[in-house]
Amino acid sequence: MSTDIHMEELEYEELPKYTPLPISMAAGAIAGIMEHTIMYPVDAIKTRMQVAGSGNLYRGVISSISAVSAAEGASALWRGMLSMIVGAGPAHALHFAVYEATISMLAKDGHAGYHPAVSATAGLLADVTSNAIMNPFDVIKQHMQVNGGSNSLIRTATQIARTEGFGAFYVSYPTTLLMSVPFSVVNFTVYDTVSQFCNPQRRHDPLIHCLAGGASGAAAAAVSTPFDVIKTLLQTRGVTEVEEARQLKGIRDTASYIWRTQGWQGFFRGVRPRIVANMPSTAICWTVYEMAKYYISLSGIAN
Repeated sequence: MSTDIHMEELEYEELPKYTPLPISMAAGAIAGIMEHTIMYPVDAIKTRMQVAGSGNLYRGVISSISAVSAAEGASALWRGMLSMIVGAGPAHALHFAVYEATISMLAKDGHAGYHPAVSATAGLLADVTSNAIMNPFDVIKQHMQVNGGSNSLIRTATQIARTEGFGAFYVSYPTTLLMSVPFSVVNFTVYDTVSQFCNPQRRHDPLIHCLAGGASGAAAAAVSTPFDVIKTLLQTRGVTEVEEARQLKGIRDTASYIWRTQGWQGFFRGVRPRIVANMPSTAICWTVYEMAKYYISLSGIAN
């Protein structure tokens, strides 16, 4: 009976207002890896839909998954996942560490002093710093998703450096920030807003974390898709067969190419699989993060 009472107390205990750095980093690393691996096949389809020259090969999520699996085998949908796992851990550890640190500095009383501008600022700073780590791994991942060649992270990275130069790992970084900054700002703002509305006492509630995360992921994915299309074209220019696309050099150049060849619809290629991937993956990320933070705090491991 005492055990049941103890578990009930834990279930409804408030989340910590200020999260120690080791706890937020550990929880962020776990959440990031879970987020990027579970929905990875849908992300692979999204990348193929956005690559130059893909035409009408990949139109819907289900039909595209079937087409790729039939032509290349089911394993093709998981190509490049190792790059995500290696990069997501440290990148998300830094991401959530900066987020929590910013919240603790700017909010009057941690999350209890919530304000949308604080969440937006925290999301912006978290994204700028974490993407400096994540961008090269994202480039490697997309090369492996599209190219269909070596399944080795090291060999793919070496090939990119040899054929396109080291700058290829960061050629899309400005675009990545243009995409991921609004994504993170919307993500953190919507998540904190929904959480504040549904769970004003900030208690540990996996269902609320999941619902708020799903809403924030869907909204953020829709808003940032045009920048994601530009980023994908820049990151995969070395493996496309479209000669004009191979010559793309920057944001304005790539945006002009999309408008000229596909019209405004081109900026939203892959929006459906992106929402399909990001809604559950962001829900998973936030739920795992809040749970990991909660249970690590209870265990005292990071203290």
